[in-house]
Amino acid sequence: MKVLVPVKRVIDYNVKVRVKADGSGVDLANVKMSMNPFDEISVEQAIRLKEAGQADEVVVVSIGVKQSQETLRTALAMGADRAILVIAADDVHQDIEPLAVAKILKAIVDEEQPGLVFCGKQAIDNDMNATGQMLSALMGWSQATFASEVSIEGDHAVVSREVDGGMQTIKVTMPTVITVDLRLNEPRYASLPNIMKAKKKPLDEKTAADYGVDVSPRLEIVKTVEPEARAAGIKVGSVEELVSKLKEAGAV
Repeated sequence: MKVLVPVKRVIDYNVKVRVKADGSGVDLANVKMSMNPFDEISVEQAIRLKEAGQADEVVVVSIGVKQSQETLRTALAMGADRAILVIAADDVHQDIEPLAVAKILKAIVDEEQPGLVFCGKQAIDNDMNATGQMLSALMGWSQATFASEVSIEGDHAVVSREVDGGMQTIKVTMPTVITVDLRLNEPRYASLPNIMKAKKKPLDEKTAADYGVDVSPRLEIVKTVEPEARAAGIKVGSVEELVSKLKEAGAV
């Protein structure tokens, strides 16, 4: 079985995000970029399936700017077998929207014929949480979202997922699309020897036009602002004063 894993290049989660002075978006100048954390978990899970003998090949895909090849090399260093880079933008500030990504991924799935697609549940830059579900709909495949446990049983995948009431376990028919949550695993660090080996692993470059997909944005960002600063707290001398202050603030 082949496993396909889409990965996205995003601002590193340790970096404090800055908004441009004109409010047109986030400032990416001289900012450290890395793989979306949820996608790292997807790559790790795919590699674990291969190590367990349940997958034969792990293919990683990134859709965006040419610099995304760095993200793909990271996935290859973790243990993926080969990579596909779809160059769909020249400007690092252009975000390819979920529907366009899903359409390109569908074309790649049609070519590669994987038995399983692992996606991060969302990207930390836009928090759309939509690509995996859209891909499932376009393919007509089953889907399991927010996976915190995954096991393969023959031609089915058994997935445990967190829901409002607790944990839910579902069984889906393969091929399937699974979006993963943080609890699924802890991604490995790429060792130096594997980083060197990754430089020799295959990385094919394509364009969105190769797949006949229009990536023109359908959404317009009107304004981006920093979160409001938290107001300073105050000290109260008694429970009665606390209740009074809460009433004044409309909290009770």
